Amino acid sequence: MALRTSAGSRVTLHPVAIVIGLENAIGLTVVRELGEHGVPVHGVARSPAAIGAASRHCRDWSLRPEGAPADWLPDLITRTSAKAVFAISEIDLIALSQLPPIIGDCHILVPRPQPLARVLDKRRTLEIAAAAGLLVPDTWQPVEGEDFGARAAAMRYPLVAKWANPPEVMAALDQAGLDWFKTAYVHTPRELLALLDRYTPIARWPLIQQYCGGVGLGQMLYMADGQATLRFQHRRLHEWPPEGGVSTLCRAEPADAHAAQMALSEKLLRALEWEGQAMVEYRYEPESGRYWLMEVNGRFWGSLPLARHCNAHFAWEAYRRVVLGQIDAAPTPLDGLRARYMVPETKRLARLLLGPDRIGDPFFHPRPMADLMAYILGFLDPRGRYYVFSRSDPRPFLRDLTQMLRKALRLEKR
Repeated sequence: MALRTSAGSRVTLHPVAIVIGLENAIGLTVVRELGEHGVPVHGVARSPAAIGAASRHCRDWSLRPEGAPADWLPDLITRTSAKAVFAISEIDLIALSQLPPIIGDCHILVPRPQPLARVLDKRRTLEIAAAAGLLVPDTWQPVEGEDFGARAAAMRYPLVAKWANPPEVMAALDQAGLDWFKTAYVHTPRELLALLDRYTPIARWPLIQQYCGGVGLGQMLYMADGQATLRFQHRRLHEWPPEGGVSTLCRAEPADAHAAQMALSEKLLRALEWEGQAMVEYRYEPESGRYWLMEVNGRFWGSLPLARHCNAHFAWEAYRRVVLGQIDAAPTPLDGLRARYMVPETKRLARLLLGPDRIGDPFFHPRPMADLMAYILGFLDPRGRYYVFSRSDPRPFLRDLTQMLRKALRLEKR
C-alpha cells in the first residue's frame, strides 16, 4: 500500500508505530520522521493540547490511561495492530524496559534494563568511560559519614553539581519538598557545604564535578549488534538556561570532524552494551583539543529536530532495522544546517538582555547586543531550520503559539 505525499511522490505505508509522549519537540520530531517514511503513527498524549497530536503525520492519538504502561499498552497494541512502540521520556523508558522486548509481534523499541541502568547512573557511566580511554572530569559522589568540610576545602573551584541518577532520586526529593535541578554551579567551599546541607534530610547528595570549559558537542549513534549504523554530530551554540541546559540553537558538524572522538564514542557505547540510539555529550575545548565526557543520553535527545533536518533519522533507523529487517547502510547526513528552538531561545535572549546577573556559569560572558542582532538575522539564515515550525506541517506550531498566548493572558490577569 502507498501514500501520495504533498510533493507528489509515493511512500510505502508500513505497519503502525505507537509513540508515547507527544508533548514536546522531541515527540513531535519522532512523529514527523516516521510519518515522512510512511509509518502511520498512533500517539499517546497526556493532554489534548500536546503539539505532536496536531501533526499531520499523527494518524490518530489517545489520552494516556491511568496506571503503568504494562496495564494499558498490550490492549493498545492489539487495537492499533502496532508493530513498534517508541517512548520519549526516561520515566517511560524505564517502565517499558521491564516489559518483554516483543509483545505479540510488536517490538518495544527501548533499551534493555541493564544497559539503561548503566547510562542513567552518571557515576557508573564515567567509570566505564575512563576504562575505555575517554577523558572524564574529576568527580566526587558524597556519601553519608564522610567529612564534607575537609573534602570541600580540598576541591578546586568552580564546581558543577548534578544528580547521578535523576529518575532514582526524584521521588525522594518530591516527598521531602526539595527542588530537583539539572545543573548547579558552585564557586566556594561555603556554597558547596550549603548545597550539601540542603539534602542532608534525605541522605542523598548530588554528584560534584570539576568545571569543564569549552563548547557542547553531541555525538549521536545508532548501535546494532555492537556497531554504529548511523552517526551524526552537532555543536551547541546556545542553551537554555544560558549556562547549560536544553540546546536552543545548534549546528551540524561535518562527518569528518572529531573522527577520533566519534570512534571513542562508539567504543564507549559498545562497552555499555548499548543497542539503539544514544547521544554521547562532551564539553569540547577547541584550543586544547580535549573532549570532556559529560554523560550519555539514552533517550531521544532535545536537538533531535536538527538530526531530522539533516537526514539523520534515528527513529526510522530503529524502525526499519527491527520491524522491516532492512540492513542496508543509512544515508550520509547533511552538515552545516542549524536549528532553533524558538521559545527557549527567546527566553535565553531575554535573560541576556534583562537578567545577565542571574547566569550561574562564572565563565559565561554575555554579549546582549550581539546576541540580539544574531537572533534577528537568524530568521534570514538560509541554513536555518526550526524545532517546531514547519511549512509542510504547520499545525503543531500554531498550537504551540496559541498555548503561549493563552499562558501570557493568564499571567496578565493575575
